[in-house]
Amino acid sequence: MPQAARAARITALEVLDVRFPTSEHLDGSDAMNPEPDYSAAYVVLRTDAPDGLEGHALAFTTGRGNDVQAAAISALTPYVVGRDLTELCSDLGGFARELVHDPQLRWLGPEKGVIHMATGAVVNAAWDLAAKRAGKPVWRLLADMSPEELVAQVDFRWLSDALTPQEALTLLRQAEPGRADRLAALTANGYPAYATTPGWLGYSDEKLARLAREAVADGFTQIKLKVGASLDDDVRRLRVARAAVGPDVRIAVDANQRWDVAEAIDWMRRLAPYEPYWIEEPTSPDDILGHARVRAAVAPIKVATGEHVANRVVFKQLLQAGAIDIVQIDSARVGGVNENIAILLLAAKFEVPVCPHAGGVGLCEMVQHLSMFDYVAVSGTVRDRVIEYVDHLHEHFVAPVRVRNGRYLAPAAPGLSAQMHAASLKEYAYPDGPVWIARARESRRRPQSGDVRIT
Repeated sequence: MPQAARAARITALEVLDVRFPTSEHLDGSDAMNPEPDYSAAYVVLRTDAPDGLEGHALAFTTGRGNDVQAAAISALTPYVVGRDLTELCSDLGGFARELVHDPQLRWLGPEKGVIHMATGAVVNAAWDLAAKRAGKPVWRLLADMSPEELVAQVDFRWLSDALTPQEALTLLRQAEPGRADRLAALTANGYPAYATTPGWLGYSDEKLARLAREAVADGFTQIKLKVGASLDDDVRRLRVARAAVGPDVRIAVDANQRWDVAEAIDWMRRLAPYEPYWIEEPTSPDDILGHARVRAAVAPIKVATGEHVANRVVFKQLLQAGAIDIVQIDSARVGGVNENIAILLLAAKFEVPVCPHAGGVGLCEMVQHLSMFDYVAVSGTVRDRVIEYVDHLHEHFVAPVRVRNGRYLAPAAPGLSAQMHAASLKEYAYPDGPVWIARARESRRRPQSGDVRIT
């Protein structure tokens, strides 16, 4: 009798340190990150399956932390390599829970910081692989799941005082009747976006005004400005932006956690005459009561946060405390797709709009799937919901985001849209890629402080 074929398995977890020198032109600059280099601790799950498919994802950083992040991802290798591929793809909820609850690695969190972001990167790579094997983009893979299958993806530990599995099941069942219509609307019209590109803190007023006008001409009905370094500068820049876009375009502002609570309140009162739509990250992402105090004081300006919120438990408390008007999920901050499903369900339970953070390399590509799934199968609405759009580095992706008339078009390619071109991975590898070797040589040629040149 012939021997049964051996099941396909995960054969390798490869981690690459990929960095882009965005600090050269101050792309991505804000009050807390004046010279960021957008970077990816990039994950590849390789298998011995005949189809040759791989899982790709990343954890986003802003430069020097990337080596720490890559090391944390590498620490998960023994928990991934050797796994049965079919079992992995058929139980992504179980896989995510197993990684999160490792009794020794969880000590480094639990469920927060570098180790949790590492878990999220590996979990997202598994979703990318599962979706490719199913021949679907991740948003569609999720939207085609039954309510019971979706609830099985979520870890309800520490959530049941705010959301039980039965309540989640009820929410998802209530959204079922309109799924087909929303699916058709999404594929025809896309999902609303807003533009952060005009508002980086290092840009001149002239560049800000030009990019703001271009964003409106491109169909965006909301832009965002970074604030928090200088009150006088912020007043001037917001005045410039308002003059450029007119009274009907929403302008959000983002302090990137720069302020104490009282300072946030005072600062926003000075900016209020220019009608900012929301203030994002006004203070520490861990300060739930501080956010609640800011929200009460600055209304009707909305309060948004989430890109640095560590896990679903902190989101739960922000919602329970009535501390935020906007939930900002991030595809690479928490424990991957599974934990973001939990956060979307919490937001639906508390009827708070979700407007994802996507200001970083690969974040637009990945998070669009979560918002589109939310629209089709969870919240059932795009009312007051927009996905952040930043117009750089998309050319490095095999299936980059497509934005038209201020809206994300639904991805059609199977997977999570996180896969980078092999040439980009090689070119921007740190520190040995050609881009970084050239920069090191240029740095050595520049005169250093204190050098004397005789001409």
